[in-house]
Amino acid sequence: MNIDNFYEVLKDEPAYRLKQAQKLLFGDLIDDWNQASNLPLVLKAKLNLECPIDIKAKVLAARDKKSFKALITLNDGAKIETVLMRHKEGRDTVCLSAQVGCLLGCVFCATGASGFTRNLNKNEIVEQALFWARYLKTNFKAKITNVVFMGMGEPFLNYDQVLSAIRVLNEPDGLHLGARHISISTVGLVDGIKRLANEKIQVNLAVSLHSASDKIRSDLMPINKKYSIAQLLRAVDQYIEKTNRQMMFEYMLMKGVNDSDEAAEKLAVIMNKPLYVVNLMNYNETAVFRLVDEKVFKNFEKILIKRKIKVTSRYRFGSDIAAACGQLAARK
Repeated sequence: MNIDNFYEVLKDEPAYRLKQAQKLLFGDLIDDWNQASNLPLVLKAKLNLECPIDIKAKVLAARDKKSFKALITLNDGAKIETVLMRHKEGRDTVCLSAQVGCLLGCVFCATGASGFTRNLNKNEIVEQALFWARYLKTNFKAKITNVVFMGMGEPFLNYDQVLSAIRVLNEPDGLHLGARHISISTVGLVDGIKRLANEKIQVNLAVSLHSASDKIRSDLMPINKKYSIAQLLRAVDQYIEKTNRQMMFEYMLMKGVNDSDEAAEKLAVIMNKPLYVVNLMNYNETAVFRLVDEKVFKNFEKILIKRKIKVTSRYRFGSDIAAACGQLAARK
């Protein structure tokens, strides 16, 4: 797919042509300009030549049919993975990647182990959402309800392109998805959190925490050596002060690493603030760690709730097809 030239091709056309083309692409979700019955033949031919909109992708479905993973091949041959999660209450959440690979090397994450190639541009990010919008329409007569930037890469290391893509997803002439239905997940890049606090767009923000101990978190996530938990929480509090928005902290339980009663008690101490929410999840196995059993998970959750910490628990989508959090690696 190549929509980089979309606006360039249409810039000399009457204004209504651009509106028509945007509706065809983002509203009608066509995948070939020849399907555009209201565009002149010459313009359709030019659009197909200069900005083709077919997407090269292969889809793998989980056994429970609640999640699907797509391997998308970009114009330069680079490959990225993106995930669709179908919730029983009618939500369809798309997990988007921001980079080809990742620089940060979190030891529990397959993406980090795969190395880093490059950032994605705005259109390559939008392409992922467009793919799933078409897929949902064709296969389920459904629409994307939520977008999360929790796929390959760190969104704040590609800040400008991610925010530009979000504006396309949000705008009425784009996919027209409400900003409050879009979430960005970061490993805790303080500068990115501060920048987002000043944006005039009400997207949600989540932080991958995974430990309340600097020692353990630094072992799991090298970025903690640059931004300690105290520094991270100061940035989060400033973000909340500016936006008055709830902050989600993702905590993935790993057997024998961060799952003890002591770890839960320590987490409860730093999470005891009005707009803090802990999103508790079980580890999605790659090769390094093991998930905890249900009894340990429930006990950890119980300790947090007893300490009056707001907790949500995340269903483990797509682990059987390596589509769950931390498992994306653009495998063949």
